[in-house]
Amino acid sequence: MTTPTGGRSMARLLADFGHDLPTTPAPLDQGRAARLFRHTPRRGQRAPGRGWASATAPVVPYRMSSDQAPVFWPFIATPGLPPTGAQMGIDVLSGSAFYADPLGWVLRDDIPVTNPNVFCFGKPGTGKSATAKAFALRMTDFGYRILVLGDPKDEYEDLCRFFGVEPLHVGPGLPARINPLAFGPLIHGWDGLDPGAARGRAGLIFGRWLTLVRALVGSQRIGEHRVPFGPSEESVVTNALRDLTGYRDGASALRETTIPALWHLLTNPTTDLVGDCRYASVRDFLDQTRLLRDALGQLVTGALAGLFDDHTTIDVDWDAPIQSLSLSRLAPLGDEAVGIALVCLNSWGRAMRELSTPGDLRVVIRDEVWKVMRLGVDAVKAFDEDLRLSRGAAGRGGDIHWANAHKPSDLHTVGHAGSQAATIAKDLLHLADVKVLHGQHDAVAEELDTLLGLGPIARDTLTGWALHGKGRALWLVGDRPYKVQTVLHPAEARLAWTQAAIASAG
Repeated sequence: MTTPTGGRSMARLLADFGHDLPTTPAPLDQGRAARLFRHTPRRGQRAPGRGWASATAPVVPYRMSSDQAPVFWPFIATPGLPPTGAQMGIDVLSGSAFYADPLGWVLRDDIPVTNPNVFCFGKPGTGKSATAKAFALRMTDFGYRILVLGDPKDEYEDLCRFFGVEPLHVGPGLPARINPLAFGPLIHGWDGLDPGAARGRAGLIFGRWLTLVRALVGSQRIGEHRVPFGPSEESVVTNALRDLTGYRDGASALRETTIPALWHLLTNPTTDLVGDCRYASVRDFLDQTRLLRDALGQLVTGALAGLFDDHTTIDVDWDAPIQSLSLSRLAPLGDEAVGIALVCLNSWGRAMRELSTPGDLRVVIRDEVWKVMRLGVDAVKAFDEDLRLSRGAAGRGGDIHWANAHKPSDLHTVGHAGSQAATIAKDLLHLADVKVLHGQHDAVAEELDTLLGLGPIARDTLTGWALHGKGRALWLVGDRPYKVQTVLHPAEARLAWTQAAIASAG
């Protein structure tokens, strides 16, 4: 082959030297490719066995809410929680298991929880107690112990006996005594402390006692007003307690005191006490402290006489899986007496936990908290302090406080709307980043919506789905809602049964 100019082409040139250019192979005839999908008429193929229909079905549109749509597609409304802690039941929006781990949530940055406290609201009969008992029981598998600081209705007695622990009973005519002014573990090794460490411990002890006395005095009324407890009363009580324990004199071994001893000293003040409190005379001291002394006297000689006015006579095994203090024997004395008893128990329980060892974790159940709220602003402040210490202190302890109440307005019975007491009580909700909301009627659901910003879908969940079945609740983990159905094992259902009195009457 030559080029138009007479020269050799590239193919000829290579052939002269024994090389051939590669050739393009002819395409193979593979025939027509098989079709994977074929078009089918709307009525089907008109042939035997091909599903042919003589008429088409009408298309009907349906509207449904987000809780019905998962029947067709499993919507997930919020980010899933890690599978740690107590398996409580089913997250009905995702169909997966729901786990509750408040202290574990605090340690994670991807979950909006900064404290492990839980507030549980629900009308009677919706499953509050069953949910609380199931949570506490299942958390024992992870090293937690249960502490019930006051069981007004003996609802936790069966749970105690399930663990082989006999509940402790406090009431008129019973031998049990609890001293809310007990030192607790902080007194251990006192004689070996240097002056700085001794002052630090003394500040904790006297601070706790002052909170208790303020709450007890403030629970008393003069008509419609609470007994005041101001700076002067605080100075009197603090100086009296320092005299009674020997701390004022620098004693190496402090003496445990009681509320009757405090009342007796204030009624018969020493010259040193009058001078330390800057009163002109004993007569002036007695005149200015009359209300304080009369309020303490009511606690010594009133309905609770013989219960919290002597040294502690019960021996609590703090290593047991559960401990419960029954208050059902106080029911005939009225709600205020039960509330005062709860305040005393809270102070005593806090004393026993002040030097808890690292890793000593507790689920602290607080039932009928509305009875404490009715005792005044100082009782609310005492409860507030307990919630703030739930994360532990100095690397020690760590408690999950689980508080049961019927409705958020229970927290507002402490005072008039807009008052300091009502404001403090309202702010308690912010000290619990986990809320368990069982079924409620419309008015209470609207109240919860106002306080927590639930929105219409969550509000309808409380008045509809949650109200129509026991154990159904909207869990608010931080700002994330989870629609949870608590599932009980038959053995748990027997322990959680709270209708025994009604069933026996029928």
